[in-house]
Amino acid sequence: MWLSIKYFFQARKKRKKEWLNDANYFDKAEGTFTIQYPKEEIPIPDHGRYQLHNEIDDCIVCDKCAKVCPVDCIDIEPVRSPEVFGQTSDGTPLRIHAAKFDIDMAKCCYCGLCTVVCPTECLTMTKEFDFSTTDILDHNFSFSKMTDQQIAEKKQEFEEYQAQKAAPKAAAKENAPLPVINKKPAGKPVFKPKMPKKK
Repeated sequence: MWLSIKYFFQARKKRKKEWLNDANYFDKAEGTFTIQYPKEEIPIPDHGRYQLHNEIDDCIVCDKCAKVCPVDCIDIEPVRSPEVFGQTSDGTPLRIHAAKFDIDMAKCCYCGLCTVVCPTECLTMTKEFDFSTTDILDHNFSFSKMTDQQIAEKKQEFEEYQAQKAAPKAAAKENAPLPVINKKPAGKPVFKPKMPKKK
């Protein structure tokens, strides 16, 4: 706020006309002027909306960010675990592995909704705004730390757990006696309405 007011009042002052060969031609004068980027940068606000970052160790893979995203720039592949394998920095238990957690910043509209719904606050917007590149695929940031071998192992482990869990139910279902269905004969109606006689 203060910087914008300062620049507004400085912009009202004009610089005097000077020749190129003057000694002070390249000196900065009060007023609006372009900055020498990237050597100089305008101060970035603390709550600016720029590049997304996910602290994957605190992510519980709840999929809320992907569901709320209006442009579908977040791609998540969860792998469930048969038991709790850790906890986040705030004490939330971890039950799902993040086999894939990709954010495509080329699609992102910087609305910040994903950071609002995140229950563990692991998804944040950083001060990094200059990630220009000649290849658009470089805008796809991957945050998963799992290798293909680890993903396959965790998937197989959960499938075995599901099979072990379902085995007793299937055995009990096979050994259960068939239910006896007693068909009772249909009874006569208790009340039979009488039709009025024609006169």
